[in-house]
Amino acid sequence: MVDERGRIGKGGCGVTPMDGKHKDRGRSPAGRLATAWRGLVPLGVASFVALAIGGGVDLVHDQQRASKKERSAKPAAEQDRAPRYVVGIRKNGTALVVRDVRTGRDVGLPVAAPQSQRFQRVAAAGEKEYIVSAFASGKVGFQRLRLKDDGRPSELSPVHGATVPGASTAWSDMAVTADGDKIAYVTYQPGAIGRLDVFSIGTAQHKVWTASVPARVSSLSWAGSTLSFVWAPVKKVNGRTVRQVRALETSAPAGDLKVSRPVLVLPPGSVSAVLGPDGRTVVASAPQGGDIAVQTYTIGSSRPRVLWKQPANGRPTRLDADHTGNHLLVLANDGKLYIDGAQPVQAEDFLDAAW
Repeated sequence: MVDERGRIGKGGCGVTPMDGKHKDRGRSPAGRLATAWRGLVPLGVASFVALAIGGGVDLVHDQQRASKKERSAKPAAEQDRAPRYVVGIRKNGTALVVRDVRTGRDVGLPVAAPQSQRFQRVAAAGEKEYIVSAFASGKVGFQRLRLKDDGRPSELSPVHGATVPGASTAWSDMAVTADGDKIAYVTYQPGAIGRLDVFSIGTAQHKVWTASVPARVSSLSWAGSTLSFVWAPVKKVNGRTVRQVRALETSAPAGDLKVSRPVLVLPPGSVSAVLGPDGRTVVASAPQGGDIAVQTYTIGSSRPRVLWKQPANGRPTRLDADHTGNHLLVLANDGKLYIDGAQPVQAEDFLDAAW
């Protein structure tokens, strides 16, 4: 099993190939995430660094520019407004719960899982819309949850034609594009061999990438057609688990996951990361003294900028962005959700959460 407290050495800003055959040596809350990203170094400045990580990462695509244009057309107040409601999955997978992050109270009644199924992962699929995975009988199906303006659950409906064969486990993960059309989901074959399914609800296009060595594939996130994930091989390096952020161009042909490109080696104690909506940055959460720190990296650089911190008694286990990509939610092992500029929200009853 992968050690969730894996460490890397001081020289850990290098990258580790996915085949496992070689080793490389190696403000306060006032600032909004979108502002921080706009102030970072452009991708072109870091292009020379990309040569050191296997040819670099081309993460800016037409889809990203269209998404950015659509977001910029909205009023600034709407773009900057953080979600008020979090959708969580009960730890036993039997129900969904909507929780108000301002009051910490549940909104409306829990939503029961379909008969003989168990919810496992949830991700935002637009404003007040979510995709939820449900596992039963050797396959994974998906449900779409909609909320009313006051946060109460409005409708839970199946996503027809979207299924993934295999076992959904505690290691499984999911990401949904901002328009709610593309879903990426990870299952595992015997021997901890990860399988990544990517499919479009609108076109029924379905692609599969499979790992060639045992590893955990987690913390999925989208930026246009680029899917990022955290790669944590079961095989340790000098007794440590080296977690690496990688990027996969999903418009390319399917095949082996090793066609993905290295982006960043995560700092000690960090297990999750998301790709910025501009495709030029990676945001990671990590323990830092008695705090949980959310920090951003320009691709090609190992020097982070801290976006915000919150005092915490635990370490971060999951990092989630809202559908705009501009607001981040940290789920920690102390049973709390952490948000910039707000009090922690009790979530010890949650298996997973999204906003």
